Amino acid sequence: MRTTHSSGTAFEERASYSRAVRIGSHVAVSGTAPIGPDGVLHPGDTYRQTATAIEKALAAAAALGAAPGDVIRTRMLLTPEAAWEEAVRAHGEAFSGIAPANTTYLVAGFIPDVLVEIELDAIVEAAT
Repeated sequence: MRTTHSSGTAFEERASYSRAVRIGSHVAVSGTAPIGPDGVLHPGDTYRQTATAIEKALAAAAALGAAPGDVIRTRMLLTPEAAWEEAVRAHGEAFSGIAPANTTYLVAGFIPDVLVEIELDAIVEAAT
């Protein structure tokens, strides 16, 4: 069974994609940027942008039944302007004790003022 979660943005509707999708026990969360209702949050602050993007990605996963401890893989996509050490610090704090598999990419860029996007995958254990 396929279940989706949308954060309700016009862009998601226009582009026809979901913030997160669950099929069976697998939850996949799309690239999540630190964007709020009024635009990009925390311009120029890699740490706060990363923490915010992780929080938003975890909330999308939670909407489909995944807890932080269910996260098995993360991807951090950083622009050349991002302070990678600050992104790593935010990731380390968010996933302390969980230690999912991670890949960090340097990308050409995102929309103006976005320094980081976060993607994640989770496996939700069946209830016993």
